[in-house]
Amino acid sequence: MLAFSLPLMALAETPTPLSLPSGPVILTVTGNIANTNVGGEAQFDRAMLNALPQHEFETSTPWTEGVNHYRGPLMRDVLARVDTQSGTVHVAALNGYEAEIPATDFASYDVILAMAKDGEAIPIREYGPLWVLYPFDQDEALLSEKIRFRAVWQVMHIDVY
Repeated sequence: MLAFSLPLMALAETPTPLSLPSGPVILTVTGNIANTNVGGEAQFDRAMLNALPQHEFETSTPWTEGVNHYRGPLMRDVLARVDTQSGTVHVAALNGYEAEIPATDFASYDVILAMAKDGEAIPIREYGPLWVLYPFDQDEALLSEKIRFRAVWQVMHIDVY
């Protein structure tokens, strides 16, 4: 009987290369990433983010009234798309706000990069176009001040390290 083995690297799945954005860039990811499309960056337009598997949940937030329905890719899927295994992300918003978020949050909770609220694109004046959003109503641990500071709205840039 003839036996052989493949190196483990041959079994690892190589991510599909990122296409170039065809519309306005709404998210740039930099840092410790292997899958890029413009220089050393991963630039995404709305269509590219919509092409990722979408996740949705209903939740209230400390900044909005009532319970709303949110949809967008899971943050762990966004990070997988840029091919990173890093432990922390630095998120920067259009309004100058910045936060560091441990990647363990994205493994522990279904944190999304919300792109839609109640079926509509989220406008800039209402925390869009992208919002790192935790499912606040699904776990009491998410109601802490520490987590609230990580729920960055008006996201424009993510740096992975």
